[in-house]
Amino acid sequence: MNHDTYEADYIRDILEGVKTVAVVGASANQARPSFFVTKYLVDKGYTVYPLNPGLTGQEICGRTVFGSLSEVPEAIDMVDIFRNSETAAGLVDEALDLEPKPKVIWMQLTVRHDEAAKKAEAAGVRVVMNRCPKIEYGKLSGEWGWVGGNSGMISSKKQSLHGSGKMQSLGIVKR
Repeated sequence: MNHDTYEADYIRDILEGVKTVAVVGASANQARPSFFVTKYLVDKGYTVYPLNPGLTGQEICGRTVFGSLSEVPEAIDMVDIFRNSETAAGLVDEALDLEPKPKVIWMQLTVRHDEAAKKAEAAGVRVVMNRCPKIEYGKLSGEWGWVGGNSGMISSKKQSLHGSGKMQSLGIVKR
């Protein structure tokens, strides 16, 4: 597979098909990208398992932090790697050792490891590299336009706060 570009349908199928996400390299620091991606995924209804060996047993966004993928108490649909490219191969190996295997390995912005991607795909696992699920979800839902990004979607729905205090969510839109 060409990992330089992804069709919107490929990303949409992944984001609609996964329910549990392990965020490897999650941070409790609210200024870190891994924190606000974790929070965003939780707010969108995903069951998120933050992973950070230095924070094991603590909580991030109300979710218990685990030290490794093998400690997560249920099957993981997607492994979101917030670590550098050099560590990606080992994390992919760890993910492929899980039973059942995850459906998706997602490597965050600037994270790319072609050999690990080939290995995962050979095992039947879908791969996304150098992308952020928060940004991709925002593009597919039209929310990206709320912050000035070009989502390629026009909507007359105005951003609003619900009684829960959460922002309006359009969900992922099929075109």
